[in-house]
Amino acid sequence: MGSTAVEDLIEASSGVHFSGFHLENTDPSASEFQRSTTSATENVLQPFVIGVAGGAASGKTSVCDMIIEQLHDQRVVLVNQDSFYHNLTPEEFKRVHEYNFDHPDAFDTEQLLCILEKLKHGQAVDIPRYDFKSYKNDTFPARRVNPSDVIILEGILIFHDLRVRDLMNMKIFVDTDADVRLARRIRRDTVEKGRDIGTVLDQIRGMHTLIRDSQTTKHDFVFYSDRLIRLVVEHGLGHLPFTEKQVITPTGSVYTGVDFCKRLCGVSIIRSGESMENALRACCKGIKIGKILIHREGDNGQQLIYEKLPTDISDRHVLLLDPILGTGNSAVQAISLLIKKGVPESNIIFLNLISAPQGVHVVCKHFPRVKIVTSEIEIGLNDDYRVIPGMGEFGDRYFGTDDD
Repeated sequence: MGSTAVEDLIEASSGVHFSGFHLENTDPSASEFQRSTTSATENVLQPFVIGVAGGAASGKTSVCDMIIEQLHDQRVVLVNQDSFYHNLTPEEFKRVHEYNFDHPDAFDTEQLLCILEKLKHGQAVDIPRYDFKSYKNDTFPARRVNPSDVIILEGILIFHDLRVRDLMNMKIFVDTDADVRLARRIRRDTVEKGRDIGTVLDQIRGMHTLIRDSQTTKHDFVFYSDRLIRLVVEHGLGHLPFTEKQVITPTGSVYTGVDFCKRLCGVSIIRSGESMENALRACCKGIKIGKILIHREGDNGQQLIYEKLPTDISDRHVLLLDPILGTGNSAVQAISLLIKKGVPESNIIFLNLISAPQGVHVVCKHFPRVKIVTSEIEIGLNDDYRVIPGMGEFGDRYFGTDDD
């Protein structure tokens, strides 16, 4: 966005004043102009109101900062929806880990509306400052805000209430990949808001709950499985070796960063492992992916049926893909093949969604230098050597080939 893009857009749509802009109708008609001003007797132009919404940790604040920077010649005030959380009752505070801060009822929308009406009519207001450790809005002194030319409303649910939406002249939704948002939110909520990591990770447990539910539709099973798989893949990539690298930015400055290992490939254990390939390709463009088919004979017997691997696999780090680690026998067979092909044991990272403790012990006993990355450790195996609580036959549920 150019340095004058926001200003030009607002000015062009109003024809008179920045506050005259309305996104759905750029014709500077009298009706639209009147909508964004007070009565003629007051002779005061009402501020231009911009709503910025998006998922948690999507980058809303960065977008707001950019708008403020572009409108440096205007008086701009930022109003965060987070400032209007309700104070938690003593009972709610005791069970704060169960409180849903992402629900419309968590916000005092009436107070928000009252403050917005005052700002739109040229009155100074006091905006509360919510404390995310005590979960109260009276711990810190309120923030005094004076009338302005532009009001930016920012929040995850700022578009939920029709009354708030009707006050806006422009609406912006910040769309960011869900996995990126989750990683940002874990860092933000634990560092900036003082929340316990276990509470934040309840989001991951929520996705596990959905994919484990036998009543979950195939569409939802695939959607939430893909999200979890993406997290596992990205975490696995973080275990790859890297070297320091300097680059020249477009401003001519030197930036010192890191350069990750480029000699990398994936190997999926057919067929469930193939469900993880798309996430790997999304993270590593053009990556080579090999395949191994292992047939299970009885409870413990394993037979290699098929393998197709990159010819130079011995020179690569390998991400081995299989969503379920049960007994560990298939994994041992696959890893043994990779080592036979010349892959150093320490160059293998085994990625899966869920792992039985028995399987983890088996793999680590045979190959102590192989890294295992998983999203959850299970209770164990049942008498049929099935992972419990598990999620059923993953491949059948993911590819839609189950009996139902």
